[in-house]
Amino acid sequence: MGVASAKLAPSTFAADESSLWLRNRNWDLIFISLSVILVPLPYLFYLLMVQLGVNADVSRNVVNGFVAIAVGGPHMMSTFLRTGLDREFVHRYPMLIRSSIIIPIVVISLAFLNLNLLLTVFFFWASTHVLHQVAYIVELYNHKESKIVRGSAVTFWSRMIDYAVVMTCLFPFAALKISQGSFDIGTNDLTAVIPDLFEAEWFFYFMAGLFLLALAAYVVKTYREYRGGYINWPKTIFMALTVAVAFVIPSLPNLDTAFQGMNCWHSFQYLALTFYIVKIRQQYGLLEKNAPLVARFGKGKDSRGLFVLSTLMLVGSVVVFAVVYALAGIIRPGIESNQHFDIAYYTAILSFLWIHYYHDHFLFTNFEALDMAYGKK
Repeated sequence: MGVASAKLAPSTFAADESSLWLRNRNWDLIFISLSVILVPLPYLFYLLMVQLGVNADVSRNVVNGFVAIAVGGPHMMSTFLRTGLDREFVHRYPMLIRSSIIIPIVVISLAFLNLNLLLTVFFFWASTHVLHQVAYIVELYNHKESKIVRGSAVTFWSRMIDYAVVMTCLFPFAALKISQGSFDIGTNDLTAVIPDLFEAEWFFYFMAGLFLLALAAYVVKTYREYRGGYINWPKTIFMALTVAVAFVIPSLPNLDTAFQGMNCWHSFQYLALTFYIVKIRQQYGLLEKNAPLVARFGKGKDSRGLFVLSTLMLVGSVVVFAVVYALAGIIRPGIESNQHFDIAYYTAILSFLWIHYYHDHFLFTNFEALDMAYGKK
């Protein structure tokens, strides 16, 4: 696992204060931008399995399970290295932690009462979360440019254009599928719970128009930055790759597996950033008292121990899966096999995943998270 072995020794953890890269060129390209090569892999693996004669639903579930264990699950649990396992965070934000218990209750209820509604909420919250992370990384680049390197603020309109193209790039093809009544996640038809108002051509034209308008503004802004000699190349590379990939992914059949590609890239970025932030805090002696378990696993020159701890916490999801799978057959006798698996799988994953989303909407407002690496406290 590349993220787990990323070198973060005390002598090398600091970022290059004089450049626009978050840490340095190699780290940013490997873990943030060029890791885009992960996106097509789950879908290609799914197609290969189907081509070899494996049932499509079995292939889909194999891909989902592998991604969940290999990268998606550890990324989900790594959030708690900075929230639930940090005494200082719990003390400062007790209501955020306490209110998180509401999420599993909602997930379990919807899994049995209306799985399509659960997956519809999941898709749109997941999409928002992925795009929120993109916007957060963009803002980390903006923050370093304006506060650390150049000392001049990135303009309000520049930020708004960046946000506009990021937050609309995923939705044109999704809107097209919704308008055609063919928006499926695995064996679940989400158009069954999407209001009929959106199952019309106007919705696609509206979302496509918003994206094209934002894209045109972004192209003009980027050209002006290039001609003016003040373009932020690390941010521009990251945004160009993100917008291109996020625009294409929803056009593919079998959205369940297609979005696992985005999940891989998103999770890889998240693990890299989270472990980097944790190691920075450890270097400043902020973990031993407030997060002793994290400090214990974080010892060493790399982030391998943090990856192990994040993976070990997946035991919670395994337990939830086993309990719900057993109960589903009792609560709904004669349940169809795919739906039986989906109820247990999505309950086990979404109970923790939605808490991860909930906490991250808070963490993604901390644009100073890397400042200590630049020598700023």
